[in-house]
Amino acid sequence: MTKTAEHGKAALGFIFITIFVDVLGLGIIIPVLPNLLEKLGHVDVSTASQYSGWLTFTYATMQFIFAPVLGNLSDKIGRRPVLLVSLIGFGIDYALMAFAPTIAWLFVGRIIAGIAGASTTTATAYIADVSTGEKRAANFGLVGAATGLGFILGIGLGGFLSGVWIRLPFIVAASLALVNAAYGYFVLPESLSKENRREFNWKRANPVGSLLRLRKYSRAVSTLITAYTIVYIAQKAVEHVLPFYVIEKFQWTTYSIGALGIFIGALIAGIQGGLVRWTIPKFGLRKNIMAGIAFYGIGLAMISVINTGWMMYLCMIPYCLGGLGGTALQGFISDHVPANEQGELQGALTSLVSITTVIGPLMMTSIFHHFTAKGAAVYFPGAPYLLGAIMMFIAVILAYRSFKGTKDSHEIPKATPHI
Repeated sequence: MTKTAEHGKAALGFIFITIFVDVLGLGIIIPVLPNLLEKLGHVDVSTASQYSGWLTFTYATMQFIFAPVLGNLSDKIGRRPVLLVSLIGFGIDYALMAFAPTIAWLFVGRIIAGIAGASTTTATAYIADVSTGEKRAANFGLVGAATGLGFILGIGLGGFLSGVWIRLPFIVAASLALVNAAYGYFVLPESLSKENRREFNWKRANPVGSLLRLRKYSRAVSTLITAYTIVYIAQKAVEHVLPFYVIEKFQWTTYSIGALGIFIGALIAGIQGGLVRWTIPKFGLRKNIMAGIAFYGIGLAMISVINTGWMMYLCMIPYCLGGLGGTALQGFISDHVPANEQGELQGALTSLVSITTVIGPLMMTSIFHHFTAKGAAVYFPGAPYLLGAIMMFIAVILAYRSFKGTKDSHEIPKATPHI
């Protein structure tokens, strides 16, 4: 292996760790939140879930605003400085949240984390810079693996560490972010060549304008982006209601939540970090997208109706297989965009995900609260998951319609740069 190849592997490894730490920090607070919010706000689990929804709303709003800014900034000055500064911001944020005396301080921490969390835009643009064709789609599997693994293992780690001390998860997250920033300073090369850079434009960095520019792509891509949005909203039922759901329905402890998180993390690592690298070349992007969304829906439907806690492990197998669709979908969209707009595209997609994180958690936690609050006309904790399954079914239909008359990814000609 040449030094250049070794350097490239080290860089991709750093990007994996960067996204992992980014999402780990978000996931690590989830199992802590029910108990922490109950104590700080003197409320029950059902009401605490609503506080959680608003905390996520704050985080996502900041990410929505700053994702296109950082994406466009990275198109001008390069990916490396943006990534390193964002990691330092994460370290400061988690250190602050570790000692928050009131719920208000948690909101301050989520504001800082939302700004720093926009670095995912730059990380995915970095992968687009150094990858092409089916290899690009496969490397986006690293993003899916890092995202899923970081989020779910964050839940697992938070569940175990909070049993030692409720503030310990934040201290660990802060340490990981700062250590990774130091590591990246020494190993991360710049991926964006000077000829592919462009001037920063505030109009293009506007989050709303960034989303509107997604309309310039083909009808098939636009329809897929709509499906992408629906999938991400539906996923929030698992990502943000899960600890409240298992505590309310099965009386789980943070240790039980942590164990489930580790199990799911292992599944995601195998599926998105390994299986997807076989299924995409074997079956193509379209079939992976369709199958993945269908698996998501099956998993969510199963969660909505189970009546014993151990069945959560069974439900997570089809749900985690859904990750095949997200990876292929992102690869399909990226293949239609020129090299000098990858940062802008990833900024727009990250903003889109941020919108789903604004809408999804508030919607899902409100539904959960409505069906679990004292005096609820119908007691049904699984309501958010049933809604998520219905949304996945709609996304499958949209994906199917978008593929009519289109060619698969390996047959699509490369996009040329727009001036």
